[in-house]
Amino acid sequence: MEKDLIGLICQLADQCHAQGYRITTAESCTGGWLAKTLTDLPGSSHYFESGIITYSNEAKIALLGVSQGTLNRYGAVSKPVAEQMVLGALARNPMAHLAVSITGVAGPGGTESKPVGLVWMGGVRRGDAVHAGEHHFSGDRRAVREQAVHAALVMLCHLATP
Repeated sequence: MEKDLIGLICQLADQCHAQGYRITTAESCTGGWLAKTLTDLPGSSHYFESGIITYSNEAKIALLGVSQGTLNRYGAVSKPVAEQMVLGALARNPMAHLAVSITGVAGPGGTESKPVGLVWMGGVRRGDAVHAGEHHFSGDRRAVREQAVHAALVMLCHLATP
């Protein structure tokens, strides 16, 4: 998958350059892997603005403005939390045009209602509506996280398309 990731990053970099877009990320289960991947390409400072890693619920609240009530009602791995994470990232990074959030269960320790591999992502282009999607990835912890990064890059490519 590494070659696929490089291809997606190059495509995204070209799209961002053409549109003048900058990216911010809000990550939980991927622990910064998306931000690391986005900055693997030389010249990434032209399109990457910032990344916020919020692994705990407290960090989601403090750093991204996720509502305690939303966390209590839906849990961290949910559509409403992914939406609040991505909006929080964009609100806290005024130079960014695109934002993506990732929250999920990478494993071990899933439940029947939130199994290992369940990942929610949010994506938004400044001024547009938030898109959120549910994903079910397979494999071990590393595989789930890598698939989540890949899916987030695809989402960013769609957001960067005019």
